[in-house]
Amino acid sequence: MKKIGLFCVGGLTTTLLVNKMKKIANEQGYPLDISAYPTIEMDVKGKNCDLIILGPQAASSLKDVERKYPNKKVMVCDMLAFSQIDAKKILEAAKALLES
Repeated sequence: MKKIGLFCVGGLTTTLLVNKMKKIANEQGYPLDISAYPTIEMDVKGKNCDLIILGPQAASSLKDVERKYPNKKVMVCDMLAFSQIDAKKILEAAKALLES
């Protein structure tokens, strides 16, 4: 089972998004462990993730996260999909990256 960590500065939108992503993955029979974390927990939680997803507010830290975790897959949420809580679109992007 792949583990995804969604890291953002705030929290409300991220929690809603993660819950919707879990539901869709479950409906698709796609085994994922998806959790939301504040960016300040990246050092602790990021090392256990197969995929690190950054919320749009944390996009400026993409290069730093990629350097810190060179063996991890890292992506930034599409801003429009994030603001619309489009879990399906973000999950599809995450799955494509995990499978690449």
